[in-house]
Amino acid sequence: MSKPEYFIGLMSGTSMDGVDAVLVDFSQPKPQLIAGHTQAIPSHLLKGLQRLCNPAADEINRLGRLDRTVGSLFADAVNALLEKTNIPKEQIIAIGSHGQTVRHMPNLEVGFTLQIGDPNTIAVETGIDVIADFRRKDIALGGQGAPLVPAFHQQVFAEKNQIRVILNIGGIANVTFLPGNSEQVLGFDTGPGNTLIDAFILQNLEQAFDEDGQWAESGNSNQALLTQMLSHPYFSLHYPKSTGRELFNQAWLEQQLANFSHLDAADIQSTLLDLTCHSIANDINKLSPNGQLFVCGGGALNGALMKRLALLVPGYQLQTTSALGVDAKWVEGIAFAWLAMRHQHNLPANLPAVTGASRPAVLGGRYSAK
Repeated sequence: MSKPEYFIGLMSGTSMDGVDAVLVDFSQPKPQLIAGHTQAIPSHLLKGLQRLCNPAADEINRLGRLDRTVGSLFADAVNALLEKTNIPKEQIIAIGSHGQTVRHMPNLEVGFTLQIGDPNTIAVETGIDVIADFRRKDIALGGQGAPLVPAFHQQVFAEKNQIRVILNIGGIANVTFLPGNSEQVLGFDTGPGNTLIDAFILQNLEQAFDEDGQWAESGNSNQALLTQMLSHPYFSLHYPKSTGRELFNQAWLEQQLANFSHLDAADIQSTLLDLTCHSIANDINKLSPNGQLFVCGGGALNGALMKRLALLVPGYQLQTTSALGVDAKWVEGIAFAWLAMRHQHNLPANLPAVTGASRPAVLGGRYSAK
């Protein structure tokens, strides 16, 4: 039996609904999930992160404080994860930390992306080396820096002679197209995932998310509003492309709703859910009219979303990645453990056809616990 090759993956996405920490063994051909843990983001920190995502004064001081605070939160997630196992920290080769994205602006004249969660703090407070800052190397090479998970999806989920689409629905939704032959793997952000539906229910009902899409299901979608929102230029952009809160946020939503104040709030929620489903389905159907579609991320747990999406992609068999042996909740966390493993072995981890980078590259930097 081969010696375990343990890495930890840390992921906090656009939705900011918690920090996922996973312990993964890469000694076998398929990654083995050993344990998972979700660390809640305290409300005061969540509010600070949400403020930092919007341009304002005194940003550098707030950025510096939150960078350290998020690092400590990530370290807490790792330590809580290890408490669930009998595996000592000395056996963990490294932690792969995504960080918390506070800006993603790859299309400026000098494009950039910024994730906080100081890896030095994580290393010191866990006693484990950290590999982090995965996105900026790809941007330095002319890429979008996102999405990075398609390379992981290709290794874990690709099946010869089988068209598969892996759909991750976090705050933003992204797809990976696995053609099952010699054609290039493709991947890109389709647009909003949970970010708008979460923001709207929080604003109206003070709930963090619409459980199982129940509130959306109680309303009736408005076609005029849906058509207007789908006319956003992002949806017609050719890939490589990536997006985030910088584009699809509260301010954009308020602008879209300016002429629809007469609508019932539940009808708006239903329309926002349709925006997510239609923007995803439009892109998937362009990639291929049929295939297998596997969903992961928080959106996979939204029954109304899954039901509506299935109707919009009739040529696809729709399931979650759990059907392929990888729990839909933990896929992105496992992907960042995988990125750390690739760095450890000096292997490239980006797909230029996905991000637009000029070449494949080893991603991330190492931060020693010593």
